[in-house]
Amino acid sequence: MTQNSAVDPVEAVTSAFADLYGAAPAGVWSSPGRVNLIGEHTDYNNGFVMPLAIPDRVTVAATKTDGRVLRVASAQQTEQVQIDLDKLEPGSVEGWGGYVAGVAWALAAKGASVPGADLYLDGRVPLGAGLSSSAALECAVAVALVELAGLTEPQGLPLAQVAQYAENEYVGAKTGLMDQAASILCTEGHALLFDVLNLSTQQVPFDLDGAGLALMVMDTKVSHSHADGEYNERRESCERAAAALGVDSLRLATVADLDRLTDPLLLKRARHIVTENDRVVAAGEAMGHGDWAAFGRLMDESHTSMRDDFEITCAEIDVTVEVAQANGSVGARMTGGGFGGSAIALVAKEQVEAVGAAVLAAFAERGWNAPVIRTMQPSRGAGRDR
Repeated sequence: MTQNSAVDPVEAVTSAFADLYGAAPAGVWSSPGRVNLIGEHTDYNNGFVMPLAIPDRVTVAATKTDGRVLRVASAQQTEQVQIDLDKLEPGSVEGWGGYVAGVAWALAAKGASVPGADLYLDGRVPLGAGLSSSAALECAVAVALVELAGLTEPQGLPLAQVAQYAENEYVGAKTGLMDQAASILCTEGHALLFDVLNLSTQQVPFDLDGAGLALMVMDTKVSHSHADGEYNERRESCERAAAALGVDSLRLATVADLDRLTDPLLLKRARHIVTENDRVVAAGEAMGHGDWAAFGRLMDESHTSMRDDFEITCAEIDVTVEVAQANGSVGARMTGGGFGGSAIALVAKEQVEAVGAAVLAAFAERGWNAPVIRTMQPSRGAGRDR
C-alpha cells in the first residue's frame, strides 16, 4: 500500500481509507516533521530550543467506530495493526503501531475517553533523518483522536505533552518535549523559540526570502533511532551531571559551575548543554535583529559542541557540515537527535547549487551513498485538513 509521493496526501489518504474501510473518512488531519535550527538535547534538560515545522507531514484519515478497537493501516506498511483499547499497556504493541497505541494509551492515562476508530496513515517525513517522523506521527494521531472523541482538551502544548508521554513511557524513547511542541505549535513563516522550563513560547519571524537566504536540509541517509541506547545514555549522563552540581536540571547550571565537575565525561556532556542554552538565547536575539552572520556563527559553534563534547555526530554529518562551511554557508550544523540523520545549512540563495554540488561530490569521493538535499521553508503545525 505505497502511495505515490506526488499525489496530494489528503487526497491519497481519503481514497485509500475509502478503499480499505468501505466509506469516506470523517476527517483528515496532519502534523509536520521539524528541523531544529539550534538547541540540541537541551529540551530534556529544561532548556531552550528553536525548531521550525517543515512541509513534510504525516497525514491521517480517520472515522470513529462503535467498538473498542483501533484499526490502523499505513501507506508505508503492508500489515494492518489492530489495537485493543481495553488491553493497552507499554509493550503490548510494538513497531510502528506502537506510536499509535502509545498516543491512545497516553490520552487514556490523562483521563480522556478514547473511542474506537479506523485510521489510515501516510507518513512523508523521512524515517531516521533526524526530522522527527515519530513526533509527527504521534501528533497527527493525537489531533485526530481528540477531535473524534469530541474533546476540547487537551489542545496546544498540553496535547504535545501527551504525545511526549506516549513516546517516553510507551515507546521507551526518553526524548524531550521539543519535537511534539514543534509539531503542534509551529506556525508558517516562523521559528519557535521554546523555553521548556517555563513552558513559554515565542513565534520568531523567519523570513528567508526577505533575507535572501535558503535553508538547506541534507539527509545523509545514515539512519538513527531514538529508542536505541545512545540517546537514553546522553540523557542519563546529563541527569548525573545535574545531580553532581546539586541542581534539578542543567538549565539551572552556569558555565562557572562546570569547574565543579570532576568526571571528564560528565563535564563534556554538561558543557554542551550549558553553552547550547546560551547559544539558543543569543540566536533568538540575532534572528530578531536580522543579524544572520551572528546566527550562523552560533550554528557553527553548536555543531562543534555536538561533535566534540556531546559526541552525537558521525563522519557523514561532519563532512556535510564542513563542506557547507567551506563553500560559503552562513552557518551549518547537525540537526536532530544525532548518530546520523540530517545536517542543515543557512546559505545565500545564489550559493545553494554550489553548496549542494560540493556536498554530493564529497560523498561520491568517499564512496558514500548520495545524500538527499532540499531547501525548506517554515511550515504550519498540526491540525485538521478536511
